[in-house]
Amino acid sequence: MKITPPELDLASATWRKSTYSGGEGGSCLEVTHDHPGLVPVRDSKNPDGPKLVLRADAWSAFITDLKGER
Repeated sequence: MKITPPELDLASATWRKSTYSGGEGGSCLEVTHDHPGLVPVRDSKNPDGPKLVLRADAWSAFITDLKGER
């Protein structure tokens, strides 16, 4: 059985720069917490471009792996 997640309205989301983005200003990720259990991510240089939507636990695992805290 295929489960399709509901459509997310990311157009009206409140985006903020991720605390995991670099401080140099070039490569910035923005995230929104408007959807409990999900972490939508976008490129701040291309806010109208594609968004990546991760489950909150997958985002946490991704960040943990980046930080090398396994």
